[in-house]
Order: sequence, then structure tokens, then C-alpha cells
Amino acid sequence: MMTVRKPNKNNRPEGFGDAEDLNRVAARYAVRVTPAVYEAMQAAAADDPVARQYLPDTRELEDGAGETPDPIGDGAHSPVSGIVHRYPDRVLLMPALHCAVYCRYCFRREKVGRDEAVLPDEKLAAALDYIRGDENIKEVILSGGDPLILSPRRLAGIFTALEEIAHVEIIRIHSRVPVADPQRITKQLCAVLEGSAKPVYLAVHVNHAQELTRDAEKSLKKLHAAGCVLLSQSVLLKGVNDDADTLETLFRALVRLRVKPYYLHHPDRAAGTAHFRVTLAEGREIMRILQSRLSGICRPVYMLDIPGGYGKVAVDPCRLHSAGKNAYHIEDIHGNTHFYAQE
Repeated sequence: MMTVRKPNKNNRPEGFGDAEDLNRVAARYAVRVTPAVYEAMQAAAADDPVARQYLPDTRELEDGAGETPDPIGDGAHSPVSGIVHRYPDRVLLMPALHCAVYCRYCFRREKVGRDEAVLPDEKLAAALDYIRGDENIKEVILSGGDPLILSPRRLAGIFTALEEIAHVEIIRIHSRVPVADPQRITKQLCAVLEGSAKPVYLAVHVNHAQELTRDAEKSLKKLHAAGCVLLSQSVLLKGVNDDADTLETLFRALVRLRVKPYYLHHPDRAAGTAHFRVTLAEGREIMRILQSRLSGICRPVYMLDIPGGYGKVAVDPCRLHSAGKNAYHIEDIHGNTHFYAQE
């Protein structure tokens, strides 16, 4: 693993700010970049869509209006350590709060890379007991931090425990590792995934086609061969992917790799991330364009996590407008409006 050196006059990235302030960013928020991420960068500069996601920026020291340490309200829905239970049928299980890399726009940036790297055994046992005690829970989502920084042995222990809970039907993993640290997708890890008695869905976090290096592609093929259903999650980020052409290229590349684009997240109001945020109007317009270009296989759902812990909602452009009782005006993919009367 390679950790980015704290910037100084000789090694600070181009366009990311003054060296002294960059040191202050690194002191406040975790910074780590892998060799795979460096490979994906074309330049360590602010206009590179990969570098922008990972290299510290002095604008992170600026707290914007409405930004909070817990922008999606995890704390209000955490009954025990390591669990976030916001929706009745699924829970987040966070066995680790460290990552292979640290995204500069992360909504958990106040926690990751600072607390205990791995959930202690007694807290993990309590979290699993919580899942055992609620038969409404059908899906367990391993998140964090990044669950794929765990050793295959430890991950296998979690899988075994979840497989023994009858009401848990699906195991999901949310991870940056397949693209940011693909060397971690080993035979041992794939054996754990392939040996699961329950379906494994793996949502890969990727924001730009430039991240899909040859090694990243190999890792995704290994995961597919191990029986994982592969999805993707992306965040709509200013200066990274906030145009339809860039996202179309990404989503088509993912589908070719047998990865279904799942969610495109509107950026959360985490502290020091205002320079990444687009407006909802801009995001909806991008999705309107993509709907005219991409099939449902290629197109994710545009999602907003309502601040305060109220959950995710789709904010795709609405093409249906009331025209009276049981009648509607419907906009087609070319922007033309048609009248539709319901029988």
C-alpha cells in the first residue's frame, strides 16, 4: 500500500493549493492513494478526473452552508456499533472504518481512517446478534470504510455468521477496492465469495472510465467468475463526471465488463466538499440527456440521500405531468410533449 506523502514545496500536486494548507488538510482528513490509483492518473493535477477524487485540496478546509459531519444521518440509525439500520429490510454492517484509499468527497470522512481500523470482536458479535434478532432484515450490506480491506479469513468468518441467519437472504458488499486496489482481489478472497451459500451482490464505486485500468478490469472479471452479481455506484462530481458524455462513456464501459450501473448519487453535504457539488437541476438535465442515449441496462438511478437521515429518493427527471383527471402530458426522449389519457 502506498500512502501519499504530506505535500511540501517539492511534491505538492499541481493546482491543489498551498503546501502549508495541504498539510492542514492531511491533518484533518485521512489521505491514502494506491499505486493503482496513481496509474489511473494522467497527471497529479486538479484537472485530472482521477487525481481530483483522491489528492487533497485546500478547499477541503472551507466548510460550506448546510455541511455537517454526518450528512446522511447515520448516527440516528445506529442502534449498536457497526450497524446502520435505516430501512426495515436491510442493514449496513460496517466491519472496518479504514479504506484502501480515501475519496476527498466522502460522506463519512469525519470517521474513516481515524477510529479503530477493524470492528473489535465483541462489537462485531453484538452487531451480528442485532441482525439475528430482527427477522425483517433480508439484506446485509457490508460497508464502512471498505470491507474488502479485511483479510479473507476475517471476511469468511463474517460470511459464515450471516449464512447461519435464516432470514438473511442476500449479502451485499460496497467497495472501492476492485478499481482502487485491484491487487487485493486474490484467489483467497474470490474463494470466500464463491463459497457463499447466499447470493453476493458487489457494488463497485467508480466515477470515471479512466479508473478502469487493465488491472481493474481483471479484478472485475475475477469477481464475476467468483459468482458475484456486479453493480456500480457513482457520485456525480463537479470537474470529474458532471457531463453526459463522460458518464455515458463510463456506463457503457461498465456494461461491457458485466457491471450494471446501479446508482448515480447526488453528492452529500459533507464538510469541505462544496467544490464537488453540482445542483440538482444540473444533475436532472444530465439524466434527461442520458435517458435519450442509454438503455435501462446502461443507465443508473439518480439518487439523493435526504440530509438528516431520511433516506434515499430517486430524483430522475420527471416526464409525466398532470393534465386533469386520468390525463397526462408526457415528455418523450426528444423533449416533445404528448397527451396521454388513461382508460
